[in-house]
Amino acid sequence: MTRAPLAARLATSLGLPGSVVTSRLTRLECRSRRLRAGDMAALTQFDVFFAGVEVLMVEVGPTVIERATYFHARYNLKTPDAIHYASAVEVGAAVFLTGDRGLGRCSEVLVEIL
Repeated sequence: MTRAPLAARLATSLGLPGSVVTSRLTRLECRSRRLRAGDMAALTQFDVFFAGVEVLMVEVGPTVIERATYFHARYNLKTPDAIHYASAVEVGAAVFLTGDRGLGRCSEVLVEIL
């Protein structure tokens, strides 16, 4: 379920309240395919992760959408990527973790490609 580099990168955040920031959209993306497949074990793992004290869930409200619109246009990002990145910028994240090399051209928050 979780790629090894991501799990290793997040290990230092365990138990630190609010140390992992993500948008509400991430929950949808992570759970949809597992829900469709009926993979209840994976769904439970995601639910535990997203309920963790480490996770700060950013709501996709008007401010995030306006930022996402800007990033979508400036960097030619896909809409979900723009929303994820805008969420990180909105809360002042120190680093944005991704497996998508296309986000490496963004400069408002340090992007770390896993």
